[in-house]
Amino acid sequence: MVCQRCISAVQHILTDNQIVASSITLGEVQLPHDLTTDQKNNLSARLQDVGFELIDDHNSKIVADIKRMIVGQIHHSTDTLKSSWSDYLSKELLHDYRYLSKLFSSIESITIEQYIIHQKIEKVKELLIYDELSLSQISYALDYSSVSHLSNQFKKVTGMTPTVFKKQGSRKPIDKV
Repeated sequence: MVCQRCISAVQHILTDNQIVASSITLGEVQLPHDLTTDQKNNLSARLQDVGFELIDDHNSKIVADIKRMIVGQIHHSTDTLKSSWSDYLSKELLHDYRYLSKLFSSIESITIEQYIIHQKIEKVKELLIYDELSLSQISYALDYSSVSHLSNQFKKVTGMTPTVFKKQGSRKPIDKV
């Protein structure tokens, strides 16, 4: 789940299935008790119908947490990180970064760093389409070392410059990045 509409959709599915949640946040639902096998299968099917997936194994949950934290920081936070991504993720998830990195790569087939880059590029696309900030301001807001660095990374990922993209402009949903 990557937005408030996602949380609402999940809440609606839970309510329809008479499942009470202790809490629902981006990427996570806490239940006061375990589900029966039938409840779990039905919930999984309903979530898949709207593009979500039920994650209940430990490793997949950690990877989902990594993704949720990255998306939250890049797309939903106005604060810049005070530390490196590796320190931030390690501290928040209480695991060594090497472990998190290997786990993420084994499940997602890309590195955490590549995932971060792709999320940042999607945010750049969004900001370019809104046309409220200059490329320099976008570069600063997303903690790039320079406009040149942002432009080079943007071209490497998308195959076009930010200026060309701004003229053509199309984006992917965050959960498809």
